[in-house]
Amino acid sequence: MISTKQGDNGKTKLANNETVYKDDLHVEAYGTVDELNSYLGYAKHFLNKKEKEIIEDIQKDLFRVATELAKGEKFINLISKEDEEKITKLVEEYEKNVNLNSFVIPGATKESSILDICRTIARRAERRIVSLSKSENVRKELIAYINRISDLLYIIARYVEKDNIMPYSAHK
Repeated sequence: MISTKQGDNGKTKLANNETVYKDDLHVEAYGTVDELNSYLGYAKHFLNKKEKEIIEDIQKDLFRVATELAKGEKFINLISKEDEEKITKLVEEYEKNVNLNSFVIPGATKESSILDICRTIARRAERRIVSLSKSENVRKELIAYINRISDLLYIIARYVEKDNIMPYSAHK
């Protein structure tokens, strides 16, 4: 059943059946990853086939990330160095097609706008995971992967808006 009513007292169970408060660092971390995954689902509706496929692969990986953060590592293949390297290669591929030489004001196109929202959620997820890592053992591959995801979302956003980039200079 979806409605167990166990959450009515502010508690939930992690994947390992441990009961925690809903504001536990684990729940904050995997909840933010879930939020990112949902926004990525929305972003796909605005993207071309290649970028849509990349986002769908990331979404599948994010289920693995969230499950590990919920202490369900025995149920999944853990995010690996190879997963991180796959994302790094994509970042490098997109960087070759985008000329970045200044800060960019988000919002040049609807496609890049939603990707920038996803990027900022990824950054928040990373902060939540780092907070968790101060009290629990969090594998460095997990933190690196989420960091790389935000880089990829940034560069794909710049790629999809490349003819409409709005540079920003702090100099007057």
